[in-house]
Amino acid sequence: MKKYVVIDIGGTMIKYGIVDQNGSLIRKNKIPTEAELGGPGILSKVIKIIDEYQDIYLLSGICLSSAGMVDSEKGEIFYSGPSIPNYAGTEYKKILEKRYSIPCEIENDVNCAGIAEVISGSAKGSRSTLCLTIGTGIGGCFLIDSEVFHGYSNSACEVGYLPMGQASFQELASTTTLVKNVAKAHGDSSIEWDGYRIFEEAKAGNQKCIDAIDQMSDFLGQGIATICYVINPQTVVLGGGIMVQEVFLKNRIERALYKYLLPTIAEKINLTFAHHGNDAGMLGAFYHFMNRQRSLKECRR
Repeated sequence: MKKYVVIDIGGTMIKYGIVDQNGSLIRKNKIPTEAELGGPGILSKVIKIIDEYQDIYLLSGICLSSAGMVDSEKGEIFYSGPSIPNYAGTEYKKILEKRYSIPCEIENDVNCAGIAEVISGSAKGSRSTLCLTIGTGIGGCFLIDSEVFHGYSNSACEVGYLPMGQASFQELASTTTLVKNVAKAHGDSSIEWDGYRIFEEAKAGNQKCIDAIDQMSDFLGQGIATICYVINPQTVVLGGGIMVQEVFLKNRIERALYKYLLPTIAEKINLTFAHHGNDAGMLGAFYHFMNRQRSLKECRR
C-alpha cells in the first residue's frame, strides 16, 4: 500500500505524519515551528522530517499544507506576514521534487483544512462552504463543492485582514487577542495564559475570562456575518485550537451571527465546528495532492 508524508506548517507548530493511499492517518507527530528562524529554517525542518520517514517508508509523495499565501500551481510561498520572516519565495515543490525524485504538492493551510472538512468532515456534502480557522490569526477559505475558490491572484478569502472599524478581523477575534485581553484584565504578569486555561477558568466561573470570550464571540459573529453577506455559504465551519470548545462557544457565536446578519439569511446557514481538529491540515494536504496529481495525469492524456 502506498504511503505519503503529510506536513502541516503552522505559525506555532509543524504537524506531520504518514497517510496511506486510502486517506488513513497511520502515524503523526508535531514539533515547534520556531517561525523566527524564517523560511530557510522551516525548509530545513521539513527536509529533516522527510528524511526521517524515508528511512522507514517507501514514500510515493510529499503533501504540504502551509501558513502564508501559496501558489499551488508553482508550489511555492508568494507572501507571508512578519511572523515568518523570509518565507515568501520558498520553492517547496521545486526543491523537494529535485531532492527526493517524488511528486510534491503544497496548498495553504486553511484551504487544506477546508478541503478535509468538505471531503470527509463536518461539511461533507455541502455545496458552498466557508471555513475559518481561529488561532494566531484568522484564516479563511471558500469552497464550491470540494474545489477551493482561489480568486484572481490566489488570495481569495484572506479574511483575517478584513477591516472592522479601526482594526482587522484577526486583531479583534483571534486566539492571540483573546489571550492578550485576558492577561490584561487580570493584570498579573506571573500568570501564563493560553486558550486552554482561559476556557477552564471560564467554566469554573472566572468572570473576566467569560467576558473576554463573550467579546471574542461577538466579533466572530460580526466578521462571519460580513463575509456571509458577500458569499452566502450553505455551511460555515469553525476550526482552530479553541474551537474544540464547541459546547461553550456555539450558542455565543450563533447569537452574535443573528445579531449582525439578517435572520432570513442566518437561519439558512449551517454553523458547524471542524470534525478533523488538528489533523485537518494534514488530511487536506493529502486530498489536495491526490486531486492535483489526478488532474496532471488527465492533462497528459
